[in-house]
Amino acid sequence: MSAVLRGGIPDVRGKRALVYSLGIEGRDLAAWLLRNGASVTMSDTRSEEALRAAGATAPEGVERVVTGQPFLPPDGFDLLAVSQSVLRHDPMVVRARELGVPVVSQMELFLRLCPGRVIGITGSSGKSTTTALVGAMARAAGIEHIVGGNIGEALLGRLDEIRDTTTVILEISHTQLQYIDRGPDIAAITNITPNHLDQFSWDEYVGLKRRILETQCTESVAVLNADDETSRGLFEDVRGELHLACRRESPGTHDGAHLGDSAIYLRKWGTVARLLDSSEIQLRGEHNLANVVMACAIADAAGFDRTAIAEGARTFRGVAHRLEVVGQVDGVTYVNDSIATSPERTIAGLRAFEEPVVLLLGGREKHLPLEGLRELVRRRCRAVVCFGEARDLFFEQVAAAAPQQARVETLEEAVTAAKGFAQAGDVVLLSPGATSFDAYPNFEARGEEFRTLVRRLPGFEEVPAWPR
Repeated sequence: MSAVLRGGIPDVRGKRALVYSLGIEGRDLAAWLLRNGASVTMSDTRSEEALRAAGATAPEGVERVVTGQPFLPPDGFDLLAVSQSVLRHDPMVVRARELGVPVVSQMELFLRLCPGRVIGITGSSGKSTTTALVGAMARAAGIEHIVGGNIGEALLGRLDEIRDTTTVILEISHTQLQYIDRGPDIAAITNITPNHLDQFSWDEYVGLKRRILETQCTESVAVLNADDETSRGLFEDVRGELHLACRRESPGTHDGAHLGDSAIYLRKWGTVARLLDSSEIQLRGEHNLANVVMACAIADAAGFDRTAIAEGARTFRGVAHRLEVVGQVDGVTYVNDSIATSPERTIAGLRAFEEPVVLLLGGREKHLPLEGLRELVRRRCRAVVCFGEARDLFFEQVAAAAPQQARVETLEEAVTAAKGFAQAGDVVLLSPGATSFDAYPNFEARGEEFRTLVRRLPGFEEVPAWPR
């Protein structure tokens, strides 16, 4: 069976492959396996109804699809291909390893097979915005590139369009890092803070982030956040060049980007140059300023033209579902921050506003600390509306800190309640502090419903995104 992965290049022709999950990654894996001559069986624990709602159907040519029951055992298969949603300590993944069945993932296969230069960006927060920013900078520089990864991309299906001259810019999640054995040419970690503690211990979670550095070669580059205490502890794990992104101090003797005198500076080969004023950046919030500094450090490490780096930072207006202005109703601004799936991200969202906030909080919680969020709610929020599976927990531990509170079941009810609390000049902020999986397949679907609900409100009007 080891011949399946001989020399690190998958040899799957005539092999029996089992794929866990009919999600985007699972379908991408199945299609790639079929194109390369494998026979494919797919297994997903979700019901047929849930799969239909998610638009998840098996690619043509799959021999067998089993749904609505525990994952099929890997016994009798030559290869197990897993979506990132399948954790490495899942009993069936453990069973595969005991049997000597190779376990591969979409990200692992892509990193092995991609002929172009890869920039991989991970972190507890900010990785989506940073990835999109680097993509905008590459576009401004006229660099042949693609952007993908954890933001929802059939990566293996795009291999044919990638050449050795292509720069591939990937957002990489901690669960995608579970299975990789080859790191990107340029690896960046935006930050490491408590998250996903419902899946892994803190040490395990940090270890997964470290994995992106451990799998690099000595000719690679790592870009780390010097302001983040946990990231500083990974400096010694860097195998190649270390570049730094800093908001609070200069990178010292290291190349990188830093904020000083209300401007972003780049340091390379001992020379420091002013790039652009921070007042030119259109994103709102200190956390987004940190994302811009990180993106500038990554782009400079990749050798992008500095004029283009500045232009990309200057013109970037944000990513959907990340402090996205939906519009206004009766002088109240409605903001979609559905990406905020942890209390820390909700805290960052709240800090972006000086206006009174009506906060929509809820979903499926991840057993993360709530003390910091509760204190910020006390200082920043006019009201808190709790919805979804975790509504009771959030109502009792967070909402009580606000002058006004409500507890409802659905997002639709939450929007209605928020409209009742909000006054002209306020912000209604969907920044849930929890995952969407109690009611939606992903945070994007939750954010899209929020957009739809807000646009249906009487008096809705479009407004431009605001500057930071």
